[in-house]
Amino acid sequence: MIILRSLFVVLLPLLVWTTNAFGTGRIIVIEVDGVINPVVAEFMANEIHNANKFSEELIVIQMDTPGGLDPSMRKIIKAIQNSKVPVASFISPSGSRAASAGVFIAIASHISAMEPGTKIGAAHPVKLMVGGEGEQAKIIEDKVVNDTSTYIRSLAEQRGRNAHWAELSVRKNVSVSAEEAKRLNVIDLLAANLDSLVLALDTREVKLGGNII
Repeated sequence: MIILRSLFVVLLPLLVWTTNAFGTGRIIVIEVDGVINPVVAEFMANEIHNANKFSEELIVIQMDTPGGLDPSMRKIIKAIQNSKVPVASFISPSGSRAASAGVFIAIASHISAMEPGTKIGAAHPVKLMVGGEGEQAKIIEDKVVNDTSTYIRSLAEQRGRNAHWAELSVRKNVSVSAEEAKRLNVIDLLAANLDSLVLALDTREVKLGGNII
């Protein structure tokens, strides 16, 4: 059974009954369409917590996002890293993207997948209100870029993904298609839809807390 949690203007949980390769195990799908903000982060962190509480089989974060706030992103990633239930990020449907904070979430997930026709990248920190002027502002910006590039590199290394590309997505704002992301080892697999993803994951080993499951 797949349970779908959607986040729009209001929190709208939906139940979708379907046959899947996990048999009686429940799969929690968290749909995120839009900016990663504190409301989204709280919703996602709670869903991941509840999935662990009830020992669900798998969590899928299905997303189309231009990015969002750094603290919100880090809250979601912390929940993923502490999860005892595997978390799969899925950039879907076709035409979707994972930019900025979405790149970090995809890289941090235990499994990272994309639907053909989607893209990932452009994770350079957005300049909002940087204190100081001239050289001082440049120093502050460099510190932010160095911090975020080191962070995404560490996430990629933790998951065995392309750390060099991950860092370039921050420093050079690079972006790639789903097929190129798979070729470059930015993501783990391509899937035509949610059902295809679930079927592919049924036979895939996942490293979780130092163990292979």
